[in-house]
Amino acid sequence: MASITIIGCGWFGFPLAQSLITQGHQVKANKRKQSDLIALSQAGIAAYQLDLSAEIDLTSTSELLDSDMLVVNIPPGLRRGETDYMANLNALKSVIGDKQYQRVIFISTSGVYPNEDNMMTEQDAASHNSVSDVLLQAESLFSCMSNACIVRFSGLVGPKRHPGRFLAGKDNVSGGNAAVNLVHLDDCVAAVSLILNSATVGAVYNLCAPDHPTKHAFYTQAALHAGMSVPTFNQQIAPSKVIDGNLICQQLGFTYQQPYLLKMLDAC
Repeated sequence: MASITIIGCGWFGFPLAQSLITQGHQVKANKRKQSDLIALSQAGIAAYQLDLSAEIDLTSTSELLDSDMLVVNIPPGLRRGETDYMANLNALKSVIGDKQYQRVIFISTSGVYPNEDNMMTEQDAASHNSVSDVLLQAESLFSCMSNACIVRFSGLVGPKRHPGRFLAGKDNVSGGNAAVNLVHLDDCVAAVSLILNSATVGAVYNLCAPDHPTKHAFYTQAALHAGMSVPTFNQQIAPSKVIDGNLICQQLGFTYQQPYLLKMLDAC
């Protein structure tokens, strides 16, 4: 079994680490605060403190990064106005230096795709605003590494991320016609595990459930499922972008555990 380092062990990284441990892998991971390491250690994860925005302990970080495989899972936070994403990634890349890995997975998002009325495959990423420009810069930092694979998550849902809360109670919401692109945490964990365990993988994979109801239909039902006020929609039409998450199924035999969005609500 492999040793695997996960940089960013939060909402996605922690259950990924737990899953990899059950598969027999040795997992290392980091937290920014020393006090947060206890939960990792109790789960059987080799825990290290690493805050990329602060002074880095090179000895400890070298131990953290000394693994067969690497998963980089640092949330961009760009829509929340955070500005240190690229600085943190550059700091990480600098510490990695010339280390070689059997597999490097960089977690990105479907925000790299323009909001156009089309089906978006892995080849359709384009810089179309300031956010996508940063996301693509981030991907390029790690896509040039040996054995790298970029994984682009669509909208993430799962425990503590019930989509019924996303638009609940909002009025005059536009784009009710637009397709919804979501993926469940369980499928993110399963897909990244599959990529880590596969001998040959593609350069980029989208992760998105194959079901794409309209925004109006889905978020109305999602709010009701969560016991919250339903949103109201205006008549404004928006581009209906659909993220194609099928390539990983074709190449690696992946099967989505949560393919249907309305049924997915019961797992949130």
